[in-house]
Amino acid sequence: MRSQTGESVLSRAVRIFEAFTADDTTLRVSEIARRTGLHLATASRLVAELVEHGLLAREPDRRVRIGIRMWELALRASPTLMLRDAAMPFLEDVHEAVGHHVQLGVLDGDEALFIERLSAPGAVISYTRIAGRLPLHASSCGLVLLAHGDRELQERILGDPLRGYTPHTITDARRLRSVLADVRRQGFAFCPGHMHEDALGVAVPVRDTRGTVVATLSVIVPNNADGKTVIPVLTAAARGITRAFPSVGLPQA
Repeated sequence: MRSQTGESVLSRAVRIFEAFTADDTTLRVSEIARRTGLHLATASRLVAELVEHGLLAREPDRRVRIGIRMWELALRASPTLMLRDAAMPFLEDVHEAVGHHVQLGVLDGDEALFIERLSAPGAVISYTRIAGRLPLHASSCGLVLLAHGDRELQERILGDPLRGYTPHTITDARRLRSVLADVRRQGFAFCPGHMHEDALGVAVPVRDTRGTVVATLSVIVPNNADGKTVIPVLTAAARGITRAFPSVGLPQA
């Protein structure tokens, strides 16, 4: 069924799911309608149907959240789940050695999407979270994914405005192009203070057995730490993930 504008019910349902963010996990139907541009009655009807199927759920105060059924379906045969399961023992080893944030990210569209993250009490500030995203130009994980992405992706990012998060964020396209070349040559990204003044991000590529970069393994440590000492630890862990992960790898975004 399509609306008078020609938009299918499925498209409208997708817009409803996209209204939720990592910071806004519960929403009132009126807010969903506002964020999606749907008429309130349409949003209310679609939300009710999605709740009936378990894809959305209602809180006691009538706010709406993503349902457990959606989580269940998303985990079935997910290639990111296979990667996460293969990588988890190595993330735990790195976390034990580093004691701060360790994270596994993949390329999704024009962003880095995090599929696992380990942390510890008192760890340095980090903006990442599981199922969270970061821009490719501003984060160590993003720089690794961008450096090994296709030319079309690179030119698209280089051609867009590059947002600065701190005075150290790369906001100049010429400098970004040079840094991407360095990442490919060195085999790691080193980003002191790029996302937060107090944090240093270090990331390495994770490849499948064909040599294709399918993910990035990174740590976030204090900016005053000697971050280069973690590079051998990350590199060894990334090689371990390669041996553990099937050669079929992830579909490229």
